[in-house]
Amino acid sequence: MDANTKSYVMIVNDGPYGNERPYNAFRVGMNLVKREEADLKVFLIGDGVQCGVKGQNPPKGYYNIARMVKFIGGRGQVAT
Repeated sequence: MDANTKSYVMIVNDGPYGNERPYNAFRVGMNLVKREEADLKVFLIGDGVQCGVKGQNPPKGYYNIARMVKFIGGRGQVAT
């Protein structure tokens, strides 16, 4: 990590489809990991652990939160 790197930590503790907070957090996270100068760590705790479950079948009109987590995990760090 060089001097220009900025570290970010996100804690998600809400379930994937009960409200917009997890969706908004992962939307921000997806944009952060695209930046070379950003180092992102995401912690899924409590109900937030459900955001990382594979094979989700979200309600019609909802984004697939698991895909968002997978995208971030490919470039950042996601822990439960």
